[in-house]
Amino acid sequence: MAGKRVVMVVDMQNGVFATERVQREQCVARINQLTQAADTVIFIQHAEAGGLEEGSNGFALLPELHQPANALYVTKTACDAFYKTQLEAVLHEHDINAWVMCGCATDYCVDTTLKNGASRGYSITMAQDAHTTANRPAAQATTLIDHYNEVWRTLTVPGNPVYVKPVETILHEWQAN
Repeated sequence: MAGKRVVMVVDMQNGVFATERVQREQCVARINQLTQAADTVIFIQHAEAGGLEEGSNGFALLPELHQPANALYVTKTACDAFYKTQLEAVLHEHDINAWVMCGCATDYCVDTTLKNGASRGYSITMAQDAHTTANRPAAQATTLIDHYNEVWRTLTVPGNPVYVKPVETILHEWQAN
């Protein structure tokens, strides 16, 4: 990815992690690698009643997550970070049309935001080893993560493919540019 190194981090919040998520430590460590190497970091935070109210401990980002001083923050109330939020305005204001995506929950907020962003023409690279979710009744979290990596890798958005790469590859590409 040439140009700005932008990372979008979805729902890495205390309240979201009240439900056990697979490989939390590894996921956070990889996200921290990305946020420390990025020029711009956008944190997407979910707000709703029942523990994720803005300003609450549940709404706060995980304490082990690296938050650069110049980070940008967008609050959402739906799985889709574009739905009735300031995300599109923030992207436009900062001239961002491409980003690396990571975060929680793979099968809900990450997936919905990625698909909406790609459909809007944004260039998205998914960090295949920097997103997590919980076990679900129909599938284990690791199966869901593998499944969605494959779904995104083969997503049909003519002229705007979604890339799915390990964090190590993304960082190597950033260093080369």
